[in-house]
Amino acid sequence: MRGLRQLEYATGQRKTLLTHNRADFEALAQKYFSAGRPHAGIVIAVRRPPIEIARRLLTILNSVTSDEMENQIRYI
Repeated sequence: MRGLRQLEYATGQRKTLLTHNRADFEALAQKYFSAGRPHAGIVIAVRRPPIEIARRLLTILNSVTSDEMENQIRYI
C-alpha cells in the first residue's frame, strides 16, 4: 500500500501529511492507533480549488502546534 510508505516517511521526518485520500489514510491512522504507533498528523482535504485548500491549511498552521498535531486527523 503506497499510503503506508507515505505515512511512514512523513512520520520518520516528523511531518504532517496532507492528502485527498480519505479512505486509505483514515484506515492507516486507525492501524497506527491500534498498534500504539505515533504519527505526526494527517490533514485530509476535500477536493476544492487549490486556493481554498491553502486558505484552510493556513488556518490550521496558524492555530495548531506540531505537538498538537501528533496522532491527529484534521479535515479541511
